[in-house]
Amino acid sequence: MSGDAAVAYARRTESRFVGDLARFVSFASVSAQPARARDVQACADWLAAHLRGIGLADATAHPTAGHPIVCATWRRRPGAPTLLVYGHYDVQPVEPVSAWSSPPFEPTRIGDRLVGRGASDDKAQLLAHVAALESYLRTAGGPPVNVVCVFEGEEESGSRSLAPFLLAQRDRLRPDLAVVSDTTMLGAERPALTYALRGNLVLELAVRGPSHDLHSGNFGGAVANPLESLCALLASLHDEHGRVAVAGFYDRVVPLSPAERDLMARNGPSDAELLRSSGSAAAGEPGFTLYERSTARPSLSVTGVAGGYAGAGAKAVVPARAVAKLDVRLVPRQDPRTIEQLIRRHVATHAGVPMSMSVIAASPPARSDLTHPLLQAAAAAYARGFGRRPALVRSGGTVPVVAMLQERLGVPTALLGFGLPEDRMHAPNESAHLPTFARAIETCIWFLHEAARVHARPRRTTVAA
Repeated sequence: MSGDAAVAYARRTESRFVGDLARFVSFASVSAQPARARDVQACADWLAAHLRGIGLADATAHPTAGHPIVCATWRRRPGAPTLLVYGHYDVQPVEPVSAWSSPPFEPTRIGDRLVGRGASDDKAQLLAHVAALESYLRTAGGPPVNVVCVFEGEEESGSRSLAPFLLAQRDRLRPDLAVVSDTTMLGAERPALTYALRGNLVLELAVRGPSHDLHSGNFGGAVANPLESLCALLASLHDEHGRVAVAGFYDRVVPLSPAERDLMARNGPSDAELLRSSGSAAAGEPGFTLYERSTARPSLSVTGVAGGYAGAGAKAVVPARAVAKLDVRLVPRQDPRTIEQLIRRHVATHAGVPMSMSVIAASPPARSDLTHPLLQAAAAAYARGFGRRPALVRSGGTVPVVAMLQERLGVPTALLGFGLPEDRMHAPNESAHLPTFARAIETCIWFLHEAARVHARPRRTTVAA
């Protein structure tokens, strides 16, 4: 079954697809904030209705212990493989709102970009697959493979409900293959096929001191200051060279082989490119390129500190409480639970006052088999959609579903990402590049075409770099 008619339909329907994306982005589906629970539900309901509207009649927003998981199926190709299409409709918090040039949930067209929270991560990427399915349904009666859509609403807050859902629905879903679009390319003209993801461990450290804030003139220098104690502990997490100073942190890290370092050097961004896109100075573990540090080496980042007063003017207090958030990124053979225990031991040893530590999220790292024909299919789809074969890259980010699919369900998974470095994912003024969105839809069409030829058993052919 050719994808030419589906591509022609997608091109005719491009402006409406952009309108669908704008509507999708308008939902304030921030999964981490309880006050946004109704917005998350409304977004799930809209997405399920949209899927039913394109011809996936059983699309439903399934309730979970957290936010809904939208699921839809199409099984009318006997003998063809079943492809699970994953995406997430929840988004990151928008704060600080003052840093946005336009309201984050009022999608705004600026040139060839649509600005709004979640536009790139992950609503445009998810909707590219939905538009590809619609293009086949409208022109050929359906895609060339059987399809199961699983779109979750908790990816940005730990995916706590996803594993129970996938395991409970395993017999109903029965996927042979999976595709996840939640990663980035190297540029609008530089498609990239991601083959490895770091895992993560998100922690909160809290220090309690006096029962209430104290006058710093009366008590400063005489009582323990929770904020100072916390800052001292945070400073102990790295040594003077930028390495993580937690004992045992690197014990199970597998060194990069010369062959993979060469592959990364040929396919990944240079130090100058990464610094230019970050707008920051270099830091971190010596002996590695910035690309290696941010994708193939583990890291520990302090992502937030709160305590005391940081508003205008002065407020002379010793704060009663201080809190910090830590984001730990893990590489193969690092187990989140083991790393958690190592950090707990470090906190107990180095904290001058009692501190509590809680786990917010944890996911293992993941790596795809470059010999599997599914990755050949993904590379061929990029070549059709973008006019060139993709670079093979690692990502420093974490997509919890990938390890679940590969390790717990044994489903080969392709990471077919369409985000761009300029999209400002997780930052104010996030946006989706609309020409890339159009090419992403065509790439997803061709991926469905190529996936029809794939069977779950791998053959020993490596994707060309």
